[in-house]
Amino acid sequence: MDAPRRTVVSFVNRGGRMTVGQTRAWERQWPSMGRDITSLPPGPLDLDAWFGRSAPVVLEIGSGMGETTAALAEAAPEVNYVAVDVYQPGLAQLMMRAETADLKNLRLLRGDAVVLLEEHLPEQSLSGVRIFYPDPWPKKKHHKRRLVQPSLVSVVASRLVPGGTLHLATDWEHYAEHMMEVCSAEPSLRNRHADEPGGWAPRPVWRPLTKFESRAEQDGRVSRDLIFERTVS
Repeated sequence: MDAPRRTVVSFVNRGGRMTVGQTRAWERQWPSMGRDITSLPPGPLDLDAWFGRSAPVVLEIGSGMGETTAALAEAAPEVNYVAVDVYQPGLAQLMMRAETADLKNLRLLRGDAVVLLEEHLPEQSLSGVRIFYPDPWPKKKHHKRRLVQPSLVSVVASRLVPGGTLHLATDWEHYAEHMMEVCSAEPSLRNRHADEPGGWAPRPVWRPLTKFESRAEQDGRVSRDLIFERTVS
């Protein structure tokens, strides 16, 4: 019997008209760079074939408008970088950035990251998972919609290779505390920075400072990073 589909998801399928440049980038690049998760055949996604090589795979969940994603993919050409999001204009904008930087190591998926993880990525297939500034759903009645929950962290941990990392960042204090609680409770993960004050990771110099993060700081919200590692099994 198939597992029941979730009735609560962490995202909203926003509309949004694409610009002329985004539309053209989509037409040029999506057939080779992108796939819809709902259109994937059953079973594991053959990333080696899609990238045309075998290399460590990093998955970024929620790439937004692609500013951070493009910079990180460009900085690590030895990595097969996969970005998943639901927002078509954002994915199109990321493809424009990829064209400008001539990125060969980036692939995009549109749809539900949880479905991707559960149905199309096998255990111990990822060297890293990054979730930067997910929707905080700040109202208490909406907390159940937050992406980072025990079920998500459990499946992410199972998809990481031993020593692989789950890296999260948020500028919402209570969400950061929730993330810390959930990740710390996952038995197959350990906090790489448990000895730091509060267990927070120092802000990595390689994570780009975006306009979004700068605005959060101007509004008095402090960004926090969490880096957990898959223990050797």
